[in-house]
Order: sequence, then C-alpha cells, then structure tokens
Amino acid sequence: MEKSNINQLVLIANNQTPDRIPRIISIDLLRGLVMVLMTLDHVRGFFSNADFNPLDLTQSNIPLFLTRWITHLCAPTFIFLAGISAYLSLKRGKTKQQLSRFLLLRGLWLVFLDLTVVRLSWRFDLNFTFSAAGVLWAIGWSMIFLAAIIYLPTRTILAIAIFLIVGHNLFDNVQAEQLGNIGWIWTILHEQKMIEPISGFRLFILYPLIPWIGVMALGYAFGTLFEMEKERRLQLLRNIGLSTIAAFIIIRATNIYGDPNPWSIQSNFPNTLLSFIDCHKYPPSLLYLLITLGLAILLLYCLEKTKIRYFKPLIILGQQPLFFYVIHIYLIHLTAILFALSRYGIEPFTFSQVGISWKPKEFGYDLPIVYLIWLLITFLLYIICDWFAKYKKKHRSKWWLNYL
Repeated sequence: MEKSNINQLVLIANNQTPDRIPRIISIDLLRGLVMVLMTLDHVRGFFSNADFNPLDLTQSNIPLFLTRWITHLCAPTFIFLAGISAYLSLKRGKTKQQLSRFLLLRGLWLVFLDLTVVRLSWRFDLNFTFSAAGVLWAIGWSMIFLAAIIYLPTRTILAIAIFLIVGHNLFDNVQAEQLGNIGWIWTILHEQKMIEPISGFRLFILYPLIPWIGVMALGYAFGTLFEMEKERRLQLLRNIGLSTIAAFIIIRATNIYGDPNPWSIQSNFPNTLLSFIDCHKYPPSLLYLLITLGLAILLLYCLEKTKIRYFKPLIILGQQPLFFYVIHIYLIHLTAILFALSRYGIEPFTFSQVGISWKPKEFGYDLPIVYLIWLLITFLLYIICDWFAKYKKKHRSKWWLNYL
C-alpha cells in the first residue's frame, strides 16, 4: 500500500480527526467488495442454466437463492457510500457551491452513460429504440437531488431521507394509470414499468427513484460519523447496524407494513427463512433497505477494524467504481459470446429485439462453474483496474480521466 495511505490509516487509528478528513480506506474496501458481488450477480445472469427467477422458492434452491440474495447488498451500499463520499468531500476542502455543481454535472453524466454506453454493454446493437434506467440512472438523479438540498442543515437532510425511505411504501397501491397524462412521472418516481417518453423510444424504469434518493441523502447525513474519533465511530456503526437489522426482524415479522410482498410459512424451515428475508427491490421497500443497509453498516464496522493490507485488490477496485462498472458488463457479455459462439453464433447474445430471452435456450452452466467464471472475470477486472489506476496517477493532466 502506498505510503500516503498508510499515513492516513495511522492518523485515523490514533483517533485523530484533522480539519481535512483523509480518504477513508474502509469505504473504498466496502465499495470494492460490493462491486465484486455485483459482478457475481451479472455473471450468474449470463452464465447460469437456471431459466427462472432464483428467488422463486417454488423452483429455486438454497445456494442459487442466496447467490442472488447476497447481491442485494450492492445497489443500496453503492448509493449509500456515494452519499457518504459527497459529505466527506466537504471536509476535504470543497465548498457547498462547488459540491453542488459537481453533484449536478456528475449526476447528468451518469444518467447519460446509463442510457448510452451502459445500455450498449447489455445489448450489442445500435438501434437505440429501447433503453433501461438502471443503477447509474438512480445514482445520477439522486446526486442531482442531493445537489439541490445540501444547503439545508444536515438534520433536515436526514429527516428527508428517513421520510422517503420509511414513507414511500404508503404509496404502493398508487398506479401510473390512475394519474392520467402525468402517470409517466409516477413511473419514474415509484413504479417499475415501461414508458415511452419520446415517440419510438421506450424506456424501462428498472430503478424508480424515490427510495434511492432517500438512500443517498441518508448516506450524506451518515458522513458526519466520520468526523468523530474512531472509537466513538465504531461504537455507533455497530449499534446502528444491529438496531437496523433488529428493526427489520420486528417489522418483517408483523407482515403489516414495509414490503408489498409478505413472507409466508413454507414446507420447511430453511425455505420459510428465505421467504422472510426475500424483500421487494424494484423499488426497494423499507424492509429491503433495512436489511441491506444494516448489513452494509455492520460490514463497514468490521472493515474499520480490519488490517487493510490484506484487502488491497478490493481497495483498488473500490477506488475505480465508475470505470469498473462501465467495463464489467462488456467483459461479461463478450466472455459469454465466446463461450457460446461455436454452438449459437453471435446473434442470441446481441439482444437485437426487446423482450427476448437473456441468453439462448439450453445455454448455461451449473452454479459451481458460474462461480469459477466469476472468479476469472473478477481477476481480469482487477488487472484492468490496477492498470487504469496507475495510468490515472501518471496522467493527472488528462481532463477526460475525471469522467471515469
């Protein structure tokens, strides 16, 4: 690890809280970890021979279910950490005006990337009559919203975040069709659905915005913990993480509020437990966010106590999140084509038509092979990101690197 990073860790370990907070390596480490989990989910999507929803307990099995479920950590953690990082940038010298401008421009850039470059990585065709509003879309618009509210007191931002996260399930029964000509706005905010904003162009809203905006705002308010001395911060991370998971268990047990999909008793206890933890992601319910963010906060607590040098590869990945995200689907998609080329040719993996299967029928592998492919692709991504980090360091003057 570089000397500057070691000095930062020593400073934090000695409970010092300077006026300008150094880069928090545990945040990079957690970000890198969830990026690797995200890669697992996308590798499974391209390479698994299971042609059903892995969370469907009538068809799935425990390993396949958990392979999908554990990756639920990714989007909430990623967006939560983006909020924390925004707050910490204020403590590293940015003014609120500078931060607001950065969040606005960065947010617009991420939305553009999601609808163009990232869309192309999923669908290798240039017929842009369809796109999907995915996680970069959600991060981008959340940044734009945060850019508008950072002038408010942090407690007010926290209150807004809690209101959006806790309260949005009150509107689960509101449907876009009920709102007439403005129904498309509601779809963007709170309903997973296809819209046609421009004649001939369809946009699938995969990540409705309201709860994700709340998660980023929550992360921003949570950033205040990193101004505290280390022991106090660790205590709060542990207590908040455990309390959040306890709240999930209590609220989920009632089956009254917080998720549109109630859990139910299954034919055996393991499946009943899986039903209990299987919460609604699109949009993320209160209970989904309680369990995922609770686990993320506990992971942050554990990683703050970890010897960082053992996890340098994850740190490198976590420090190049946008570059990693942009290239990882291209790499997975190209690898899938290579695996299937001799039997199917290239067309089944180009997704040239909306609504066709993700992959050719009868293509795919059992879960152990999927995990091996995941490890291979993760290793390749590490090699590429390590090279990019070094290139970035040597060419700081290149303006375009700031956009990756």
